[in-house]
Order: sequence, then C-alpha cells, then structure tokens
Amino acid sequence: MSAFRSTSTPASTRTSRTRARRRLATASAVALTALALTACQDGTGIRDEGAAAATGSAAATPPTAGGTTDTQGATAGQQGTTATPAPAPGSATTTGGGKSGTDPAEEKGSAEPPAAGERVLCNGSNTAVTVQPLSRPLNHMLITVKNTGSKVCDLTYHPVLRFDEMQWAPAARQETRPQAVVSLAPGESGYAAALLAAADGSGEGGTTGHRLTIAFQGRTPNSGGGASAIPPLPAQGVHYDSSLTVTYWQQDIEDALGS
Repeated sequence: MSAFRSTSTPASTRTSRTRARRRLATASAVALTALALTACQDGTGIRDEGAAAATGSAAATPPTAGGTTDTQGATAGQQGTTATPAPAPGSATTTGGGKSGTDPAEEKGSAEPPAAGERVLCNGSNTAVTVQPLSRPLNHMLITVKNTGSKVCDLTYHPVLRFDEMQWAPAARQETRPQAVVSLAPGESGYAAALLAAADGSGEGGTTGHRLTIAFQGRTPNSGGGASAIPPLPAQGVHYDSSLTVTYWQQDIEDALGS
C-alpha cells in the first residue's frame, strides 16, 4: 500500500482556476453592459442601420422630385411654344436669321406711281397750236395741238374759242365727248374741230374773224388751264355765224372731224 500515490489536484490550484473563471465572467458581463448602454443612448439599438438606410432613401427622394419638376418645365415650355401667336398675314418674321414672312409689296416689285409733276396740263406754254379751215366737211376748221414740252400733258374737256372781241363762248358738242382724257406724250398731237357756220345758211350774225384766241381748261370744267394760244389765221380771216360749235379734244383727226 505504501507504493500507491494520490493524484488529486491540490486545493490551491482549484481555487486559482475558480477565481480566473469568475474574473472572465465578470469582464464579459461588464462588456455586455457597456454595449447595452451605448445602444440605449439614441433609442435605436441595433436598428441604426435600418434607420440610416431609410434616411438615405429619403435623401434620394428630392432628385426624383426634381426630375418630375424638370419634365413639367419642359412640358410647360412646349405649351408656351404652342401658345405663341402666329404672325399677322403678310408680316415679315425673322427666325434664325431668315425671313419667314413675305411682304406683298415686295412681291409686286419696285414699281411706283408716277411722281407728282410728271403730268401737266396742255396749254399755250407747252404746245404749238395751228388751225386749218376745211372745205370738207363743209364750214369746218381743224385745230391741232402738238406737245412741245418734255412732259406728258393732258388736253381736258374742249377748247374755248373766241374770235376778236366776241362776247359769247361757242357751245361744245356733247356727242363728241371721249371716254378718257386725251394725253399727249412729247411730240404727239391732239385734235378738235369747229363747225363755223350752218351749211343751210340758218345761222345768224355771220361775220369774219381775224384773230382767234384758244383757251384751255383745267382739271374741272370751265376752270383755267394755263396760258392761252393765239394761232395765226388765213389773211382773209375766217367766216363764222351763230351756229359756231366745237368738239371735245380727240386723240385722232377722224374722231375730231366725225368721219
């Protein structure tokens, strides 16, 4: 029996191990308590990550809203373009340096009406007047007016005749009135005719005139048209009576003489 030895662990060794385990347990408890206190300070605990994710999602929302606003802005811009009133017809609108409208006046060209002063009245100052008694038609006298000026002139209405000191004006024959005013370009001639006396001798107060004054009318009947003309007469003079009448100014001799 003396050879057998006890193998039991000494009491001091067991005591040291027990203390070490208690210390480890105490340290673990302290660490867990500190972690719990830290989590409780913001009231979220282990849900901080979820809250942070939610906050991140909320932060991402404004760009989405901004995108919607931009789309509405673009739509509003399109509506603004659609609502722009169209230019008035015929108006010229410049877009991008080009003209999208056309002025009707430009389509018609650059033609302009004659400037004032390009047309004048024919009278004794810008014409050469001659008279010629005729045997056919009987007792007729042809009056010729030639434009000697540099501008177009108008022969208005009819000539006003006056032999010597006669106190009456011969009547105009209304059936000879032209449809338009007779206009003479420089160098052109116009005509009128006077019936000097009745062919059947029915006229009264027959006499011979040695001086003839031809007056011109203005733009209105019986108004003054400028200088009168005094054409030369044949040496023997011109016989006339109370039947004396005159035609309106004509463009052609045939119209003046009624042939």
